[in-house]
Amino acid sequence: MSFDRLASATTPTCHVGLGLAAVGRPAYINLGRERDLPADRTVEALRDRTHELLDAAYAQGVRYFDAARSYGRSEEFLADWLRTRPDADDVVTGSKWGYTYTAGWSTDAEQHEVKDHSLAAYERQRAETAELLGDRLDLYQIHSVTPDSPALTDRKLHARLAEAAAQGLTIGFSTSGPAQADAIRAALEVTVDGERLFRTVQSTYNALETSAEPALAEAHDAGLTVIVKEGMANGRLAEPHAPEPLKAVARETGHGCDAVALALILRRPWAGVVLSGAATPGQLVSNLHAPAVDLDEEQLARLETLAEDPRTYWQRRAQLPWH
Repeated sequence: MSFDRLASATTPTCHVGLGLAAVGRPAYINLGRERDLPADRTVEALRDRTHELLDAAYAQGVRYFDAARSYGRSEEFLADWLRTRPDADDVVTGSKWGYTYTAGWSTDAEQHEVKDHSLAAYERQRAETAELLGDRLDLYQIHSVTPDSPALTDRKLHARLAEAAAQGLTIGFSTSGPAQADAIRAALEVTVDGERLFRTVQSTYNALETSAEPALAEAHDAGLTVIVKEGMANGRLAEPHAPEPLKAVARETGHGCDAVALALILRRPWAGVVLSGAATPGQLVSNLHAPAVDLDEEQLARLETLAEDPRTYWQRRAQLPWH
């Protein structure tokens, strides 16, 4: 299944993917993890939870699953699940390289991940991903590109990525930080032998952080599939943390704050796949109500008042503790 087919699927839930950041490692910055995950976060406990979520997502029509080298054992958990589900040959699998998980399965490590966008890091992590996912990997993304990332200017790296693309792997990138729009536009200029290198972009976009929208629309118009991450703002848009205007609209629609927050993104014409970062099956089911949420113009206007200055948003995100 190609990304074009995924993004244009007629089944509404196929526009929702499942990201594994919240369940591939014992600690993450999402709010509410102390309630959402078992107190004893062993490898087996999180493997079981990941498989439970993958089963539920697949049964509901979700066909894109998103992992990363830095999401603990997310690639391993996903690979294990794929081996037990030969019927799931229509799944599109994405992962990312550029960050290394360094916490050693500890919840209180000083540093949980280290960023490195060098060619050497790509070669090492590509081999690690290949060992786990093999030919089930469809999309490989540079993790959290910023305008100053050497991945935007390293021509040797670009050549190696183009070789992978020639062998059938889709090459993409993700962005983070207050200058996401600048990073997206710079990545759109990266070419190899006159051809644009990247076919997908994955960016943070939600009711609080909207600054990348114009650049994401440009990427969509240039032919890239847009994947939206952190649609729940790491739990800030979910109960009980959601701002009052969002809670009010949720009450009016009869859906959860999470479904309303994701519905706002699904209305964007450039959004190809919107990721659920659910940590429990109940959260996933609620997230998947998003395509059914009907928002009128007045409700949309109220939700648009929630947008923050991107510098404020990313400063607050950086202060979230690793639960």
